Amino acid sequence: MKPVASVSLDLDNLWAYLKTHGDPAWERRPSFLASAVPRLLDVFGEQGLTTTVFVVGADAERDDGAAAVAAITAAGHEVANHSFGHEPWLHRYSAAELETEVVRAERAITAAGAPVPVGFRGPGYSVTPQLLRVLAGRGYRYDASVLPTWIGPLARAYHNRTAGVSGDAADLFGGFGKVKAPNEPYRWRASGLVELPVTTMPLLRVPIHGAYLLQLHQISPRLARGYFRTALRLCRARGVSPSLLLHPTDVLTTAEAPGMEFFPGMAVPGPAKVALLGWVLSLLRRHFDVVGTGEHVARVSASVLRERDPVACG
Repeated sequence: MKPVASVSLDLDNLWAYLKTHGDPAWERRPSFLASAVPRLLDVFGEQGLTTTVFVVGADAERDDGAAAVAAITAAGHEVANHSFGHEPWLHRYSAAELETEVVRAERAITAAGAPVPVGFRGPGYSVTPQLLRVLAGRGYRYDASVLPTWIGPLARAYHNRTAGVSGDAADLFGGFGKVKAPNEPYRWRASGLVELPVTTMPLLRVPIHGAYLLQLHQISPRLARGYFRTALRLCRARGVSPSLLLHPTDVLTTAEAPGMEFFPGMAVPGPAKVALLGWVLSLLRRHFDVVGTGEHVARVSASVLRERDPVACG
């Protein structure tokens, strides 16, 4: 049997990217869900994949977001919680604010027709011991917020250079210490939740998800494909079951995402993006049994997972 791998989609909307970037246009709540969701579901359908989609509660409350949740659920994909307001600084929230954030998103997601979520991913890979306690108290089975890489400060510097430094952006994406986090599933000792990290390239600990592949694709399509092939070879050699993260921008053009010219990979034409995503998923399926994050967690939970103290997160 093939080893397990998973695919998940963070359904971040246009307004959320603009808000984090400091663009006041976000207040008009522009959306690209109507373009992105059918395209992504088509790609998943062509690959025969069942994935997990992390949904923002504020979007699930609006008509196009509720329609997206309904379509995702009808196609058999898991719907998980991606917070209510998609603010990548959940590490600054109080326990009461975290509880409200999680509950509001849950209610919006279930009102749109999805089952009660059992998985969570913090925007901007933001996770704290308080958040883990809130999730455990509400019956969540897993968190998927950790990105075990050293690249966070560099991503933050790029963000600040393109957006202008703001107080909210000052500590985005974590520090170099995140490179010490495990690159495989583990269990938080205090809460009992399973953590399913967003996989980075074994040994090098550099991200391998869509935005980074597309940035390399702008330089050379061959380079992007070689980079991902190398990542999967290392995963297989090191016994890492990859959890691959996608975003709507992986299939959208700049015309469909106005104001996001700053975002990595946005200069790649739409058809080329779709072709690259199809190739990535096909290659992943060739070597792994690809499921959603909830099923990935269910399979690894039967084994003895390494435990980690929640004070080490962040």
